[in-house]
Amino acid sequence: MADEPEEPQNPFKGTPFEQFFAQGMGGQGMPDLSQLFGQLQSLLQPYDGPLNWDVALDLARKTAAQSPDPTPTSAQQNAVADALQLADHWLDDATGFPSGVTSTTAWSRAEWIVNTLDVWKVLVEPVALQSVGALGAALPEEAKGQAGPILGILGRAIGALLANQVGSGLGTLAGEVLSVSDIGVPLAPAGKAALIPANVAAFAEGLDVPADDVMLYLALREAAHQRLFAGVPWLREHLVGAVTAYAEGIEVNVEGIQQRVEEQMRGIDPTNPESMQQLLEGGMFELPDSPAQKAALSRLETTLALVEGWVDEVVGQATEGRMPNAGKLQEAVRRRRAAGGPAEQTFATLVGLELRPRRLRDASTLWGSLRTRQGTEARDGVWMHPDLLPTAADLDDPLGFREGATAPESMSEDDFDAALRELLEGPSGDEPEGS
Repeated sequence: MADEPEEPQNPFKGTPFEQFFAQGMGGQGMPDLSQLFGQLQSLLQPYDGPLNWDVALDLARKTAAQSPDPTPTSAQQNAVADALQLADHWLDDATGFPSGVTSTTAWSRAEWIVNTLDVWKVLVEPVALQSVGALGAALPEEAKGQAGPILGILGRAIGALLANQVGSGLGTLAGEVLSVSDIGVPLAPAGKAALIPANVAAFAEGLDVPADDVMLYLALREAAHQRLFAGVPWLREHLVGAVTAYAEGIEVNVEGIQQRVEEQMRGIDPTNPESMQQLLEGGMFELPDSPAQKAALSRLETTLALVEGWVDEVVGQATEGRMPNAGKLQEAVRRRRAAGGPAEQTFATLVGLELRPRRLRDASTLWGSLRTRQGTEARDGVWMHPDLLPTAADLDDPLGFREGATAPESMSEDDFDAALRELLEGPSGDEPEGS
């Protein structure tokens, strides 16, 4: 009897999985799934959710422990508390937002990992979930029924590998972050201000600035972040929502990745778990950004730049005439961010988002220019609603944002509400032109 044609035996013909199954039997159809399942068992420890957070946390702590990580002493705890208290006092003159700090602490690197993990889950899990779910979306309907077992096994394998990637990324980041707000996204409960003394000391090396000044300057940045997020209640969800929107925009372009996947699959032995791991780590599922993802990324990038720029400008104002070394410290922080600081590296590694901290300077210039022309209250008032925020185009011309605007006259609360409504909705009465 003649051999059956290959095509009916391989429901994945024309999909990214065709070569995977063809390789499994030397090009002779479907592989022995039970053998494949057995070989991949090491990647399939039981866990809930899209990735194994127990593995991620364990690896993050081991990575952070590769260098000494002592628990902060009582003296360090007191120094951080004193610096944050003084910072808050200075900031009273620089912004109308009240203090957002309700508690202060000094953390070891391991403590930073444990205390920020809940927020990392919120940031990372949507991307992991969508990435795993995208596997099934890449298959034609007739293949999905037969693909169920292998999709499940690949999903678990990818979740295990993602846990290793996340754990390594968090452990590395723990050795770099200076405070809980250092990446621009609030990673701890509202009001909890924290610095990492071991990393602050490492940052201070080579700056030729007294250690107390370095601590106070970083405390000012931390306290300024806390004020902004406390004074702008929608901001926290706005940033996290942009990350979630990025995840929801993940699409699988089967035609676009077909050739790349086939190239990666040549020579891969699906019964060899090490070979499988090399495939998954090699970018088989690194998909191009969809239009929805690009829009979410632009929104996140711009908002983070505005947050960091506002903090930069407010701290500059608070230290003027008080801290001669502030300019040197400001430049050190800016260089650290522009060179690819912790925010950029973390989002690229853990969330798949490449950020551009270079916009920090533009945003700082924009906020400073607006304050010079209209005053502190008008600068901070822009944060009242996301629709009032400067756009990416405004950052391209920071001095032109609300050009010609002057300091507002005092107005009643009703007048203020009416003016805000007009900014958001247009003049009352007739519909705006072009509607």
